[in-house]
Amino acid sequence: MSLRILLSCGEPSGDLYAGALTRELRALAPGLEISGLGGPQFAAAGGTLVEDYRGLAVTGLTEAIAKLPRSRAAIARLVQRARADRVDALVLIDFPDFNFQLARRVKPLGIPIVYYISPQIWAWRAGRLKTMRGIADRVLVIFPFEEQIYRDGGVPVEFVGHPLIDLATASAPRSVFLPRIGRDPEAPTIAILPGSRANEVGHTLPDLAAAANIIRARIPAAQFVVARAPGLDDRLFDVMQRKSVAKVSIVEGDTDAVLASADVALTASGTATVQTALHDVPMVIVYRLSALTFRIVRRLVKVDAIGMVNLIAGEKIVPELIQDQFTPEAVAAEALSMLTDPRRAAAIRQGLARVRERLGGSGASRRAAEAIVHVAAARQATSA
Repeated sequence: MSLRILLSCGEPSGDLYAGALTRELRALAPGLEISGLGGPQFAAAGGTLVEDYRGLAVTGLTEAIAKLPRSRAAIARLVQRARADRVDALVLIDFPDFNFQLARRVKPLGIPIVYYISPQIWAWRAGRLKTMRGIADRVLVIFPFEEQIYRDGGVPVEFVGHPLIDLATASAPRSVFLPRIGRDPEAPTIAILPGSRANEVGHTLPDLAAAANIIRARIPAAQFVVARAPGLDDRLFDVMQRKSVAKVSIVEGDTDAVLASADVALTASGTATVQTALHDVPMVIVYRLSALTFRIVRRLVKVDAIGMVNLIAGEKIVPELIQDQFTPEAVAAEALSMLTDPRRAAAIRQGLARVRERLGGSGASRRAAEAIVHVAAARQATSA
């Protein structure tokens, strides 16, 4: 009998990982059936969508409240699918506030749960380690320092490496990509990555647009490329016109080509910072939440940095401008320094090289798939 997997992911990065994982799962176990919560990448790889994650993902604790009714309905449908299909394993990818609830509903069904791309318990809400111990039969982590945390917490864990190492490939080199979108391959190029969720873009892009104008006032040849995540409303990007940003292109669904063509990146905190590091691009990390959410989060966070590259490095190799520190003037000052000071840019690139060394080698998606197939096959064998 073919293996049956239920998968749950949210956000574009989770969908990207789900797509790569699904391709490896189907290659390892021909005939494998996989369905669940995902998006276009998961579906393109052969997954069957029970629910589409788009519309569920937001940043912030207070922002998530408005999504509760839809989240509950999606969880109910996924639990129904798990029960009806008698799945051999549930695979959770990040998205902890949703996936914890789903896991608690599925666990009593006797279905083993594999958590891939685990929650950042080392950064905030350390109490979630207890939750992970209660729900996860195996945790597959992508950062080397996570393995010992889970092992010490009594959670079965395996370090598989970061899937972006294989996935962060540009569709075209700078010399081809920039002319294709109407930009000059010889001009200073700044990538703008405002985030993947609507409320995130709304919080970050207006000030990044204003920073772009300040940069151009100092470096008239500077040009900008906005990496737009799929599925977002066009109106979110109208601010580039309202701020009269010149020499700007907006590119959807080709972030790696944008980064491979950039001299500096202005990026929202998150997976994009790792993607930027893999392309060896100096960056300014920015982030802003609603005032209430920020007050709540500030009491819970237990690390000095929030940028993933700084956390992996164990030091602040790139600047972070958070909440009130995130102003157009501050962003522009940092970007201009990287563009005009070769020594600073070189020092940042040395730090990014150390980050890449710590991410493990290629093949993360295959290693994760092998672990999942092992868990699912064991379940099928015992229930036969």
